[in-house]
Amino acid sequence: MIVNAEGQVLGRMASFVAKRVLRGDQVIVVNAEKALISGTKTGIQTEADRRLGIRNWGNPKKGPYMMKRPDNFVRRAIRGMLPYNKNRYGARGREAFKDVIVFMGVPKKEIEKYDKTFRPANINEISDKNIQKKPLRKYVYVSEFCKILGNKTTIKQNTI
Repeated sequence: MIVNAEGQVLGRMASFVAKRVLRGDQVIVVNAEKALISGTKTGIQTEADRRLGIRNWGNPKKGPYMMKRPDNFVRRAIRGMLPYNKNRYGARGREAFKDVIVFMGVPKKEIEKYDKTFRPANINEISDKNIQKKPLRKYVYVSEFCKILGNKTTIKQNTI
């Protein structure tokens, strides 16, 4: 299944993908940098500053680690919706997480490796059925949020 993250709220999309992956589907998420984080820009920026300020004073290399690239950030949000930890359901979540593939943009050649029946129209089938209930007034794109966190990579897209 291919999910277009463009214009989708990150948390709602991540829970949708997590449910599908737990059912046994392989999910490919495209346009990860165009997903939305709901909230005001200043509120989201203060949250990012708070997260970046957390560290272990004894050994700063021990983290916590923040994903700074948009595709890894979305993948980590999806992982947060799965039972990934070391409880009795953790093995199921870790196994399901292997079926999640996230891309920035829409790289046709990469998607064809996983989905032989890929068509460009296949992407819009899910985005027509928008996961969010109503349009957002206050939001920030994942790419903007990742720039606040310190993302320095440029997006190289091999689009269709």
